Amino acid sequence: MRVSLLAATLALAVAATACAPADQGGSPGASGPSDCAKGSLKTVAAGKLTFGTDEPAYEPWFTGNDPANGKGFESAVAYAVAGKLGFAKEEVSWVRVPFNAAIQPGPKTFDADLNQFSITDERRNAVDFSAPYYTVRQAVVALKESPAATAKSVAELAGFTVGAQVGTTSYDAVTNQVKPKKQASVYNTNDDAKQALRNNQIQALVVDLPTAFYITSAEISEAVIVGQLPAGGGKPEQFGAVLDKGSALTGCFTKAVEALRADGTLAKLEQEWLAAAGKAPELS
Repeated sequence: MRVSLLAATLALAVAATACAPADQGGSPGASGPSDCAKGSLKTVAAGKLTFGTDEPAYEPWFTGNDPANGKGFESAVAYAVAGKLGFAKEEVSWVRVPFNAAIQPGPKTFDADLNQFSITDERRNAVDFSAPYYTVRQAVVALKESPAATAKSVAELAGFTVGAQVGTTSYDAVTNQVKPKKQASVYNTNDDAKQALRNNQIQALVVDLPTAFYITSAEISEAVIVGQLPAGGGKPEQFGAVLDKGSALTGCFTKAVEALRADGTLAKLEQEWLAAAGKAPELS
């Protein structure tokens, strides 16, 4: 199902990504322009480009838990990158890789993985990143009847039970920004975290903003977005494709992403797939 349930566009997010500097957050690559011809790319499967993502693959980043259908923001970005590198849709394949496994050091079963991976210095010790394709904010979701729903500041949230998915920057935001007085709850998947919210096992859930809009408009009707967290350390949080450390493909993926930003494709895909039902307040 497309994210047509969400009515308005995340205009600020679109503008932020469209204007994001090309060199912010990505990993350096050795590939020069002449190295990026399709025939010279050394991929895990000859003549094919293999992308990885998690199981399940969540809306609005993917649609119907089927990354190969080209629907959802990250699926669409993957096929757009593949096109820039000369691969037709039938020359693209997908493998499922758990979130934490994808960012661990060691050989990969994919050429690149798209799964809302925020670019961090710590992760770059183990993997490469392409240039960023999306600038994101973290947001807090609570049930409408929960006292957490009326919080206006990060300090207020500290008094509630808060959770997030393990290994994510959402969980980092819980521990480093919210700093709840009770130990933060951690879950293997967002599905587990959302169920905990429904069951009142946690009072607040931290996820990225597009996911928060999707949860509150299409999945948990009794939930609301409490607000957006301030940018951690004052720096924008950006998503990039994960590649093997030192991959010869890193430079080519970066060039492809930069080209998609320059020609307006990334902004158009955000408008198509990352729509929002309204504005999210800012938490002080």
